[in-house]
Amino acid sequence: MNNIIEKFVTFFNIGKIKFAPGTVGSTIFFFVLYFLFIKLTYLLFLLTFFIILIISILFINKYIKDKYEHDPKEVIIDEFLGCYVIFLFFPLIQITNIINFLIISFILFRLFDIIKLFPINLIDKKIKNSFGVIFDDILAGLYTVIVLIIIHGYKI
Repeated sequence: MNNIIEKFVTFFNIGKIKFAPGTVGSTIFFFVLYFLFIKLTYLLFLLTFFIILIISILFINKYIKDKYEHDPKEVIIDEFLGCYVIFLFFPLIQITNIINFLIISFILFRLFDIIKLFPINLIDKKIKNSFGVIFDDILAGLYTVIVLIIIHGYKI
């Protein structure tokens, strides 16, 4: 297997840690994404999301084909994309305390990613390709955004 693909989908082998790779990865992703969000223009931040999404679709397909597994736990780039979705909606949400907001966002995302509410659970079970691997995490990110808007309100 191509080492570049493996490093990408495991986020530089963070996904290979033994205990809760998705949670550890998501914690790191929140720091990385917050830094990117404050440093990049929104347009560049959005463009970066789509570039990573396209590469992820291609690389995850190759990785799961080589591993003969639908959604290997070491693949955590999908969690990165799910977290990224939350940051894409930051400009629309009323944020009064960024630390509390990030903690609540993280907890909600992990909760939705782990419990897999409808239709996340169907996507996770039925779609056995990179789209399924990624889309359930993107939906978990969108569910998080919806709850955050309900809790914090939104900007018009």
